Amino acid sequence: MGIEVLVVQHGEKVRSAGDPGLTEVGRRQAATVATWLAENRPDIDAIVASPLRRAQETAAPIAAAFGLELTTEPRVRERMNWDDAASIDLDGFLTEWQRATDDRAYQPAVGDSSVNAAARFIDALVDLEHDHAGVVVVVAHGGVTVDTLRTIAGDRSVSDVNADLISNGVPSCAITQLRVTNGAITVIDYPSTDHLDQTTRHHPA
Repeated sequence: MGIEVLVVQHGEKVRSAGDPGLTEVGRRQAATVATWLAENRPDIDAIVASPLRRAQETAAPIAAAFGLELTTEPRVRERMNWDDAASIDLDGFLTEWQRATDDRAYQPAVGDSSVNAAARFIDALVDLEHDHAGVVVVVAHGGVTVDTLRTIAGDRSVSDVNADLISNGVPSCAITQLRVTNGAITVIDYPSTDHLDQTTRHHPA
């Protein structure tokens, strides 16, 4: 039977180092996506989120809307996270991010390579298939989501659907639809913000 996975990008985050939470816009985005899911996807039976605060804060209203317990899954965390300027300054972090995007095997100074980030994300999805049936929401991050799409579908397919996705990332609270069947993952739909109202900004989170 397999499972359907709705990968929800976290809402707009505060622009700071460490583990920032959502902005006011991000909280509104999270509430909007929770309401949309409750009205349009009543078949959701589990919700999983990255341990990073911005993902947890996005997942909380979704879990509340469905009366579900939120499960934290470290393997769906972001590819790289800028923790503090003491280890690497922002310019250095952005340079490392771009290099890891261009060369998927490159191991950055912080975090994981694009290939390894996708591999752990995929492992998490395969394990979710063992534990659940039906529809699972996974609240994650743009970098690792794009890494995973690149592994599953290939760069050409990703770029054919959205020429800017690899370079610009996933918009805030976009939903990506995947199917996991016997450990094989296919893309049902690439990141979409059609469910969001027009009062929110949909730039990459």
